[in-house]
Amino acid sequence: MPTAIAVTSADLVLPPTDHQTPSAALLHAPEDQPLDAAVADMSVLLEQHGYVVALYPASLPTAHERRLHTVRAVLESDRVALLKLDLPPLGVAVLARQLRQLSICDFSAGIVASAARLLSHYIHAGALLGSVARLDRIPVSLRTHAKSWMPGSQFGVLAHPRPQLIRIGGGELAGPEYATQLVLARGQLQSEWVTGTLAPAWHVRHTHEAPLPADSARWWGTARLIEFAAFLPDVSVLYQLVSSVRREVCTWCGIQLIGDRCGFCFAPLTAPASRTGAPRALTAGP
Repeated sequence: MPTAIAVTSADLVLPPTDHQTPSAALLHAPEDQPLDAAVADMSVLLEQHGYVVALYPASLPTAHERRLHTVRAVLESDRVALLKLDLPPLGVAVLARQLRQLSICDFSAGIVASAARLLSHYIHAGALLGSVARLDRIPVSLRTHAKSWMPGSQFGVLAHPRPQLIRIGGGELAGPEYATQLVLARGQLQSEWVTGTLAPAWHVRHTHEAPLPADSARWWGTARLIEFAAFLPDVSVLYQLVSSVRREVCTWCGIQLIGDRCGFCFAPLTAPASRTGAPRALTAGP
């Protein structure tokens, strides 16, 4: 029985990479679904899958985030993991698909939930922006703010794993040091920089296009953008990464996990020795 992966918006469900990858469940916003229906839907997911791992961006409206916690509280269930992510919307979609791939492997729900933190380190998420005047997710200097008002200015921004901002034509974004694929989503900006310059520089093997998530313009501070994310597409590589980390048992809820924090109850491991092996997995290339 695969662990259910859930997201908070339909545009965070990327097409599967193969015929085995399951889809994701949708957790509606309060204005789109009454509380009793949301509780009933979550109850069905738990009955069918046993556990639910829900991913949502840190930019999610407060009312929607509160709804997620309310549903879990009403059900009094310790089998729902709510994972708040600092990734941009397209990065959240990529990570959700990777967890969907892993959900049908021989990993327990606790391993799948805690794998989100590990795998996010291997996602390079950014955007090509027509303006950074309203970008508040990463540091922007006053000089760069001033340049953003110049006609025709475009900026390459990397939000994750290490923030970086360049003006197009004046530098390069630091990319992954391992083979990846890249997904891009076009907003109201016309440019071939992502496919013609960035992808070759990052040695991307394949490039795919997806619809722009509805929250992307708000996240990046402008609708004049092309969002992108480079990722590890091969489930065998993802499986190897997760398998390489020492497994522990949460001292609070008893579920199995990797890393130093439980994905279901968020309790940290208490013994420093328990974290042996996690740093190597986070820093080693695939």
